[in-house]
Amino acid sequence: MPELRVGQRQWAVAPGSNLLDALNDAGLTVPYSCRAGSCHACLVRCLQGRPGDARPDALAADKRQQGWRLACQCSVDEDLQVAVFDPLADGLPAQVVGLDWLSPTVLRLRLAPQRPLRYQAGQHLVLWSPSGVARPYSLASLPGEEGFLEFHLDCRQPGAFCDQARQLSSASTLHLGELRGGALHYDPDWQERPLWLLAAGTGLAPLWGILREALRQAHHGPIRLLHLAHDAQEHYLAQPLTELASRHRQLQVELLTPAELPQALAALHLQSRQTVALACGSAASVEQFSRRMFLAGLPRNQIFADAFIAHA
Repeated sequence: MPELRVGQRQWAVAPGSNLLDALNDAGLTVPYSCRAGSCHACLVRCLQGRPGDARPDALAADKRQQGWRLACQCSVDEDLQVAVFDPLADGLPAQVVGLDWLSPTVLRLRLAPQRPLRYQAGQHLVLWSPSGVARPYSLASLPGEEGFLEFHLDCRQPGAFCDQARQLSSASTLHLGELRGGALHYDPDWQERPLWLLAAGTGLAPLWGILREALRQAHHGPIRLLHLAHDAQEHYLAQPLTELASRHRQLQVELLTPAELPQALAALHLQSRQTVALACGSAASVEQFSRRMFLAGLPRNQIFADAFIAHA
C-alpha cells in the first residue's frame, strides 16, 4: 500500500484513496467547502511523489509547478509526501478595517491586505480566520478604486467562519489564501450589449462589483439587475442600488421576494440576442435563473453563473 507523509508523520493508505479524506481521517483537519475543485480551500503542496489529479486545469500553471494541488481532487496512487497549506506562512495577512451589518443577517467585512492585491470584479478569495477556519468568499469591492477588500457574509445560519467573524475587531488579522476566478466577470466587448444581472442573497456581492465595473467602463447597453431576498429587510444594498439607478438611466433595479420572483422571471423577455446574463446565489436559485433565461431564448453560452455551495 502507498504511504502518505506529512511532516514527521507517515502512514499507509489504501491505493487510490482520496487525498483530502486521507489527511482528514488522520486528524490533520484540512479545510474544504465544495469538494468540487472550485473553492480552493483544500490546497496542499506535494513535496515528493505524484498524486492522481482529476482536475489538473483547476490551478494555474505556476501554482502546479510549485507543487500545489487541490486535495479533494487528488488520489494517493504511490508514496506521497505533502505539506498542508499554512495560512501564517503561505497566506497574505490582512487587517480588519470594517465590520458592520448591512441587514439583520448580512455582515460586511472589509480587509486591508499587507500588500496590494491584483484582482478582477467577480473573483473570490479563500479567507482564513485566526483559528484556522477557511472559506471562499466573493469579492464585492471594486479593483483600483477602493483601498480595501470587501466581502458580504450570509450569517442566517450558524457556521464555523461566520460565528468567528461576529467576534472580529479592528485589531484582528485574517489571512488570504488562493485568489480564484469563476465564471463571473465583465468583458469590455460587452459595452453595447444588454446585460442581465440576477442575484439571490449574498450572490449580489460579486455582481455589485461587476455592475460598478461595467458602469466605470461606460457600458452603454441597458442593464437589468434582479435581487432575490428572503424578505424586504434583506435587500441589503437597496439604497446604493437605487442611488446608482438614479444616476444611470440605462440601469433598472428590481428587488424581489420569493413570492414575487415567479412573475418577475416570467416577465423576462429577450429584446436582443446579444444579451449577456450573469447569475449568482444558491445552487437552486442559479438553476432557476438559468432555466428561465434559457426559456426566454438566451443562448447557454451567453449565461455565466456561479453557485454558492454550502459547507457540509
